[in-house]
Amino acid sequence: MLTTSHQDRAKSIEGRFEQFLFTSRWLMAPMYLCLVISLGILTIIFIRETIAMVPHVMEMSADQGILAILTLIDMSFAANLMLVVIFSGYENFVSKLDLEDVTDRPSWMGKVDFSGLKMKLIASIVAISGIHLLKVFMELGQETAHAVPLDTLRLMVIVHLSFVVSGVLLALMDWLTARSNPH
Repeated sequence: MLTTSHQDRAKSIEGRFEQFLFTSRWLMAPMYLCLVISLGILTIIFIRETIAMVPHVMEMSADQGILAILTLIDMSFAANLMLVVIFSGYENFVSKLDLEDVTDRPSWMGKVDFSGLKMKLIASIVAISGIHLLKVFMELGQETAHAVPLDTLRLMVIVHLSFVVSGVLLALMDWLTARSNPH
């Protein structure tokens, strides 16, 4: 049987170890910082794409214009997803953002838990995949240099449907978990 001093020392070691584990969450902070840098890179690409599109606006057909705009929307969805992951991930896994005095704080901040983050992630992936698929469908029948072979198109549809099914199954699992676990 352990004496009181041995028990105290064991609890002290355990407490330090638990504090170390808890502090290790800060290893995620550089990852979120790199995502912010990636968001900046995506912004530069978005601006570059917009600037490259502007001189050709008067020459574009409606379909070409829609495709160009879908590309911008696609990048916007990716940027929105990055913001949600950065804010929600940081708040869920590292530390709360102390921004109560900020007036334009998005209403969802601090309210998206891991389950909500998963759903936003899969919804964004489905939307991005759908936009890519729509762009390919719009190019069908056109004589473009980057026409997609039929086998590739089938594969893209299968992958998109896999994302949709995954999203539905994740939502179903979250719904079942919420119903069976009333805490």
